[in-house]
Amino acid sequence: MYNYSMADFLDPAQVLGRLQLKDGMHVADFGAGSGYYSFAAARRVGSRGRVYAIEVQKDLLEKLQTQAQKEHVANIEGIWGDLDEPGGTQLADASQDAVVISNVLFQSESKDVLASEAARVLKPGGQVLLVDWADSYSNLGPHPDQVVPEETAAMYFTTAGLTSVESFSAGAHHYGRIFLKPTA
Repeated sequence: MYNYSMADFLDPAQVLGRLQLKDGMHVADFGAGSGYYSFAAARRVGSRGRVYAIEVQKDLLEKLQTQAQKEHVANIEGIWGDLDEPGGTQLADASQDAVVISNVLFQSESKDVLASEAARVLKPGGQVLLVDWADSYSNLGPHPDQVVPEETAAMYFTTAGLTSVESFSAGAHHYGRIFLKPTA
């Protein structure tokens, strides 16, 4: 596994601000890992909102859930799920206002399935926040062969029916992209 802390490169709260989350929204954090984005989203959606932290590594999911209990954050629900499988999030169709996918795409073996799963669970008008590696950074990031160029990443999500609405730098070694699910 990769030996870095998300906080070393990105400010999840700042990057998440691009989604303009509001009280009561539902957010899916695909590949939640240690929960950097899950906790930031939980604060933004408030007690009436819900964050679904989806993670395939059970030990990380357990740590995230333990941390949420320790911090008395009751609006995060951990879900064991495989993002490379259709329906792998176990979330209902059109149930989420936003999906966060940070540092996950480069690890996915089925990038098209991952993008389609994000589109499936989004409500019309919902947004995807995609953050991934723009390059390979020393021994801290993915192998250069695993880096997914931003335009290639965008192709997966637009092919899944989403519209790219914003591209931005998400730190020295990451790109960010916002996609929107059309309302009609």
